[in-house]
Amino acid sequence: MKKIYRILGKRGRITVPFEIRQSVGFKQNDILSFSESEDGRTVVVRRERICDCKKTEGNEEVTLYDFLNGLTPEQQRAALVHLSVKWAQSQGAEKDGGA
Repeated sequence: MKKIYRILGKRGRITVPFEIRQSVGFKQNDILSFSESEDGRTVVVRRERICDCKKTEGNEEVTLYDFLNGLTPEQQRAALVHLSVKWAQSQGAEKDGGA
């Protein structure tokens, strides 16, 4: 495996190299989790699924509130992060479009 180096920015941001994103299948808007290994020197990054949504039979409607309440706390947190990012992006687009 080839090593690829990146510099951690002052705001704690880093870009996952294209080669790695491509090989592991990361895509835009994927939800990633970060966990520290026991040695304290390694971070494991995983792509997460916030739900295992199943199609319902018939015309049964599920409200967004009921759907979110049916998620585990971890899934709710991941949904909140995802929606927060989407909201921030839309706010940025509105500011850019209004200038």
